[in-house]
Amino acid sequence: MFFGGDPFEHFAHGGGGRGGGGGGRRPSQAADTTKLYETLGLEKGCEQAAVKKAYRKLAIKHHPDKGGDEHKFKEISAAYEVLSDPEKRAKYDKFGLEAVNDGGGGGGGGEDLFSMFFGGGRGRREQGPRRGDDVQHPLKVSLEDLYNGKTVKLAVHRSVIVGETSQCQTCDGQGVVMELRQIALGMVQQMQRRCKDCGGQGYACETKKERKVLEVNIEKGMRHNQKITFRGLADEKPNVETGDIVFVVQEKEHTTFKRKGADLLISKTISLNEALCGFKWLVTHLDGRQILITSKPGEVIKAEGPNGTPYVKCVDNEGMPSHGNPFVKGKLYVLFRVEFPSDGDMDDATTTALKKLLPNPCMDIDYDEEKVEEVALESADVKSFGKGGAAGVGGGAYDEDSDNEGGPGQGVQCQQS
Repeated sequence: MFFGGDPFEHFAHGGGGRGGGGGGRRPSQAADTTKLYETLGLEKGCEQAAVKKAYRKLAIKHHPDKGGDEHKFKEISAAYEVLSDPEKRAKYDKFGLEAVNDGGGGGGGGEDLFSMFFGGGRGRREQGPRRGDDVQHPLKVSLEDLYNGKTVKLAVHRSVIVGETSQCQTCDGQGVVMELRQIALGMVQQMQRRCKDCGGQGYACETKKERKVLEVNIEKGMRHNQKITFRGLADEKPNVETGDIVFVVQEKEHTTFKRKGADLLISKTISLNEALCGFKWLVTHLDGRQILITSKPGEVIKAEGPNGTPYVKCVDNEGMPSHGNPFVKGKLYVLFRVEFPSDGDMDDATTTALKKLLPNPCMDIDYDEEKVEEVALESADVKSFGKGGAAGVGGGAYDEDSDNEGGPGQGVQCQQS
């Protein structure tokens, strides 16, 4: 519950103060651990309840709305802020005001107390200018461009500062102003709001729009969501390190190839004849080359792989180039689907010929036609498995008995006289 500015500057002494030449470092002499208590009119070892009681009494007396001294009220509020917190009070009692400001147990290096309350206000350690936001643009790229590499020119529009910048006098370059609001007798709430005069920038300046053409280099093997960064080319803002322009690679879906990492996948449907006797297949690759994919002599392409997995073969070194080392490429995987003949495609002559040529033909079985019933297969859908019988046709004549009176399954009851 502070006004603005540096309330602790009233308690600092000599070179050890926040504005002194020590740059916020703790002085070599013994730290003063009593000044805050004296401000509230208390002894150092007082009870915690006494701190709150003393603050209320002094706040009413010195509140600016009641004609009190604003300078004195800031001192009282700052002292209460530290002593009302047991942890901060313990640090102050041991190491003095600088320990509270450092946020560490006498060693410093912690978050600056003033940064928390004033958004990086006075007394802040030198940390350099804050960094502006990056600007991201999606960049849709074809798989061919990611395979071969490409340079594209893209025009971007950015705001640049014209001339010199000046610090906002309203907020003293902080971008925020502090306001007090009384919430109860003797109790005030400090609120921080954005400075309207500078729009929260802390500095005033003139800007103009600039059109800049960037050459975006899409390197071989780049992947989906990979970023291409242009440092310091985002919108310029006063007293802020300019952010970056970032292009995010968005890989477009390909009609033929599927990509995963440095590997490519392509699907191929072949006939049963090709699966058994061999095939030749001409493929146009992503760089325009044509490669001839053939099966090995005597190789059989199966309908599926082990445990029902798709049947896959691969060609080494025909996948995507590796990003950063394009001479090392992944594999080109081929997923096969075997297309069997349809009903009616096989006549008796073809069937007889295949039985003679193919291994393991169907063997004749001797059986008694009067004792063995011969049945034929019909087309079916595995999704219908379990739906056969009366349940599959909306119920039958022999439904289970029902306990509901008058139901369709009600049986005949015996009546005794």
